[in-house]
Amino acid sequence: MQNTIIVGASGYTGAELAQILTRHPHFNLMALYVSTNSADANKPISTLYPKLKQIVDLPLLPLPENTEKLTALAQSIDTVFLATAHEVSHDLAPIFLAAGCKVFDLSGAYRVNNAAFYTEFYGFKHQYPELLKNAVYGLAEWNAEKIKHTNLVAVAGCYPTVSQLSLKPLIENHLLDLSQLPVINAVSGVSGAGRKASLTSSFCEVSLNAYGVFNHRHQPEIATHLGTEVIFTPHLGNFKRGILATITAKLKPGVTDTQIHSAYQQYYANKPLIRIYEQGLPSIQAVEFTPYCDIGFATKNGHIIIIGAEDNLLKGAAAQAVQCANIRYGFDETVGLI
Repeated sequence: MQNTIIVGASGYTGAELAQILTRHPHFNLMALYVSTNSADANKPISTLYPKLKQIVDLPLLPLPENTEKLTALAQSIDTVFLATAHEVSHDLAPIFLAAGCKVFDLSGAYRVNNAAFYTEFYGFKHQYPELLKNAVYGLAEWNAEKIKHTNLVAVAGCYPTVSQLSLKPLIENHLLDLSQLPVINAVSGVSGAGRKASLTSSFCEVSLNAYGVFNHRHQPEIATHLGTEVIFTPHLGNFKRGILATITAKLKPGVTDTQIHSAYQQYYANKPLIRIYEQGLPSIQAVEFTPYCDIGFATKNGHIIIIGAEDNLLKGAAAQAVQCANIRYGFDETVGLI
């Protein structure tokens, strides 16, 4: 059993992690932590999320601020999941790694090996270039071999996960004409904005709107790990959870539907959390509350429209983090998830 804690457990992703790890046969969820000044400190997580009553009733403990106490905590566990803000993960990961912990970070703090990226898109100066260099990007279906040999997994973002899973097989098989940039329009439920109260994600204020046009931090994350530029526009939808991505790209001359299906099968035939549609197109309803990413497509006049769907809190966050942990420890990658 791997002794495990979650830091940032009071958020939506933290709660999903707590539920998954509690039922996981190979992880011993020892404690849940929140920041010292959190209004939720010392409350059982099940008071915040009644669906967890008699499933996870652990208290939300204030995380020690003293480095010595943090180090002692790190030395007492095997694994930590950081469901924390980017700056917080940036500071905590080195402490846990130095104590020999395996770190699965769900923030963006270690996703891109380029320190300038953090100054431009995250608003802080990255202090750990060596950790950036050694961190493995946690897109589970594509980086499994590297994940097996690292102690720091930077779990892929929610939008980047569905976008890359949809596009990568076609790019790797050279089926797209990349002189025309792939265009990704993706709509997320409001849970993607986190649990903290905000006017923009208030139920009565949410409509359907684009945001972060040409400057969203997930665009360079997607482009970096795809190896090609894309046009990415995120949208906020008036529903709780899930992401639906509609991706338009140009095919190379003569590319057939059979070649496209073959490319998806080549990469995903043995990947149990990817479901490729032979008929019809994915929807959020088909993936919400599941760890799957569903992918379908249609072609016409030399273009392809790919539809990808996932639950942003699961395949886009908590489930993928546990999938990466399963891979790192040599467990079946779907343990605790299906």
